[in-house]
Amino acid sequence: MSQPDVEFLKAFSEALNRHDIDAVMKMMTEDCVFHAIAGPNLQGKSFVGQAEVRQALENAWKTAPDACWVDGEHFVIGDRGFSETTYKGTTPDGVRSEARMIDAFTFRDGKIAVKNAFRKNRPPIAGNNG
Repeated sequence: MSQPDVEFLKAFSEALNRHDIDAVMKMMTEDCVFHAIAGPNLQGKSFVGQAEVRQALENAWKTAPDACWVDGEHFVIGDRGFSETTYKGTTPDGVRSEARMIDAFTFRDGKIAVKNAFRKNRPPIAGNNG
């Protein structure tokens, strides 16, 4: 099976932006790992396996129903890749976040085995200012 390419990462990003959990999970291995941007461990909070990763992403979309990743630049080098984007999202109580971030990926068997997210630590944005 061929390794993912830049078009694969673009499609993954588009699925994230649509909040299409089924499409996202089809692009990840059964034993996938998602290291979130924050958490108690060195890697942040880690979610392992399809069920945990699905739940983590669905919860993130509930926390910021308008969450999106824009201005994407995608790169693939062998079994690794990364997407540099601007994360934008607003919580239900109106707290707006906007910051540059990178998802670092490890590929296996034509899918994403590891999604490791890193985001700038920026205070919430007041009003519509960026």
